[in-house]
Amino acid sequence: MGFDDARWRSLLDQRSPLLDERSPHLSQRSDVTRLKRCFHGPTHAATYVPRVRVEEFNALDEVEAARVVGPCVAIAGWVEAVVAGRPYPDVDAAVAVADAQAATWTPAQVTEALADHPRIGERPTGDGAGAAMSRGEQAGVDPADADVQARLADGNRRYEERFGRIYLVRAAGRSAEEMLALLEQRLGHDPETELAVTTGQLAEIAALRLRGLLA
Repeated sequence: MGFDDARWRSLLDQRSPLLDERSPHLSQRSDVTRLKRCFHGPTHAATYVPRVRVEEFNALDEVEAARVVGPCVAIAGWVEAVVAGRPYPDVDAAVAVADAQAATWTPAQVTEALADHPRIGERPTGDGAGAAMSRGEQAGVDPADADVQARLADGNRRYEERFGRIYLVRAAGRSAEEMLALLEQRLGHDPETELAVTTGQLAEIAALRLRGLLA
């Protein structure tokens, strides 16, 4: 079940009281693009993405469920699959569906999703849920450590020059030194190998975020 434009219009017609309460600016005249931005945009997500029990997630309507998991990764097909896979008996079951869908990602989808992630060492300034998650994930990087910041900036620059995209790594649970070491290692990859590694890291981040959102 995909979230095409017709489906989004249907969801506008069948809006729930929760949608009315949290997004009173949306009306029957709201266009589909505006609705998509409201529920996938980082600002709205930061204010209204709760941590929910699996049972509660199962009971949400499609728009509300997509709002909950949307900040995990900016790939619509992943969000659609996780929402459509309900009901889940537990968090592991939801993550299994998420991982299976991540295995289908194309290079273009991965590249587009990277735009939602800051460089390692650069803390996002937005108030969106994705930004808040990134700040927590990069807790191992001390912004006051000038040496680390300089080395990360240099490594990020060299990586982007070589591969044409940001260096993405699962930062949660890793120190700055670990991420720097991995960066140097990955600079030696050929483009195909590195794209596969990046895709795997993005999937790992999405799964960890999903685990953090569901209880």
